[in-house]
Amino acid sequence: MSAAARWRLDGRLALVTGASRGIGLACARELAGLGAGLLLVARDPDRLEAACDELAEESAGARPRAFAADLSDPEQSLDVLDWLRDLGAVPDILVNNVGDNRSRPATAYEADELRWLLEVNLLSAFELCRLCHPLLREHGSASIVNISSVSGLTHVRTGAPYGMAKAGLVQMTRNLACEWAVDGIRVNAVAPWYIRTDRTAGPLADPAWYDEVIERTPLRRIGEPEEVAGAVAFLCLPAASYVTGECIAVDGGFLRNGF
Repeated sequence: MSAAARWRLDGRLALVTGASRGIGLACARELAGLGAGLLLVARDPDRLEAACDELAEESAGARPRAFAADLSDPEQSLDVLDWLRDLGAVPDILVNNVGDNRSRPATAYEADELRWLLEVNLLSAFELCRLCHPLLREHGSASIVNISSVSGLTHVRTGAPYGMAKAGLVQMTRNLACEWAVDGIRVNAVAPWYIRTDRTAGPLADPAWYDEVIERTPLRRIGEPEEVAGAVAFLCLPAASYVTGECIAVDGGFLRNGF
């Protein structure tokens, strides 16, 4: 393989979840820019349609294919698989980006709420990995990237269930990387710190909180979705073909910052 080809994704097909905005949309854009075709999944059909229009304009008319589904519902995960089969689409890249949070003290969560947080942040990714495994295995060289969080690596006051789920996502990444290496599937994760998205806009609007975040971040700024997408894309590239089971922090140095 030429040096140039090692840094391209031409001919690859990427399935990106939570792809209608924020980090998911940035990942879709980055992968398309490297030559990959796109299959997009998100809950909100209107936002998903708008994202497809936006990406199609940027890629000279190569319109992504999209399917609206709430992956916290296992039945809708099965619907995604049926959609792929109907399309005859066999992705060789899977980016599990779906996630959500409700931050509060540990004793304040209701049982149903706890189960939902684990479902949307962890179990949905596990189920989609398992459902897509036969498709990914067909290529002999495929890549899964899971969007975790620094919340899964240290305490950042996001709420215990979210941290539990994101930690589980990292361990899931390690386990699947070892189990599925024989199938030619690499499995990695990225762990962002504060990234400028709709979901972080509320907390970051508090000047005291913003200042505290910046103080604990050596690069002294908030990250951008494109910076997470760059790490995700690298892990999908042939240039990263010997990288598996890793979790790359995209955090401006936050995890390495001592007191």
